[in-house]
Amino acid sequence: MYYTLVNTKKRVLVVDDEAGVLRFVKTFLSLEGYDVITADNGEEGLQLVETDKPDIVLLDILMVPVSGLNVLRRLREFSTVPVIVFSAKSDSVERAVKEGADSFIAKPFLPDHLLKKIEETLASRKSGT
Repeated sequence: MYYTLVNTKKRVLVVDDEAGVLRFVKTFLSLEGYDVITADNGEEGLQLVETDKPDIVLLDILMVPVSGLNVLRRLREFSTVPVIVFSAKSDSVERAVKEGADSFIAKPFLPDHLLKKIEETLASRKSGT
């Protein structure tokens, strides 16, 4: 008899144009049991949402050449994946929520705070709240 192992790890896509942030978040979340994929620009992030089907997206707002808000706007045209935006500019929260973000975390953030925000966002989506 053959058994198929089902991957129960949640897949997280992290989109940020800062290599240090990508490395840090990927390492931390991988150690916490998440399957982490990264993109260093918005265009790549949008492609990965379509091809890799993440369970949640962590999206930086302040990126060039395409801002995180533009990425979020385009993402919402084809996906309802939960999105947590992060930025050093907390005044971006209102616009991000208006564009369809599920949650916001300010940079710099504590790793445990990020983990809690991910878990809360995934749980609220699962429960339909």
